[in-house]
Amino acid sequence: MPEKRTRQAAARDRREGKSPSTRAGEFVREEIEHVRHGKHGARSARQAIAIGLSKARRAGVEVPAKKTASAAARKRAARDEQAGEHPHKPAATRSRATSRALEKEGRAAASKRALAGHARKSAARRGAAARSAAAKKAVRTKGAAGRSAAAKKAARTRARRAHAR
Repeated sequence: MPEKRTRQAAARDRREGKSPSTRAGEFVREEIEHVRHGKHGARSARQAIAIGLSKARRAGVEVPAKKTASAAARKRAARDEQAGEHPHKPAATRSRATSRALEKEGRAAASKRALAGHARKSAARRGAAARSAAAKKAVRTKGAAGRSAAAKKAARTRARRAHAR
């Protein structure tokens, strides 16, 4: 069950007209925090993200499965959406088994290094056009202060990289 704070944040995002993936991000963030604080582990960053997305779908966020997702993944996503429409408590035995299995997994999946690696791999799988479109959208939606902060950060990064050489 997602925490009350997460559900409220997702509801606020919905009121503000944000996309389903942004709302789902609240659930993913919660899951990463759970792993970091030792509530349970995860085999990989990808698994932690998948758990968060599953929770989001069950909480009623309309996150579609990726177009490139396997048939099994699409089926699981559809099942999660259905579970969101008719919520009920999960079977205690199954819930306990899942919790115990996740508790045995490592905590490194939620490290900054693991998440950064996952983000890089995901970005590399997208084409240049998709990355360019994402950057253009960020510019449109960021606002003047956000653009200024991003430009300063980019300049710092460039300076640091030049210095490292």
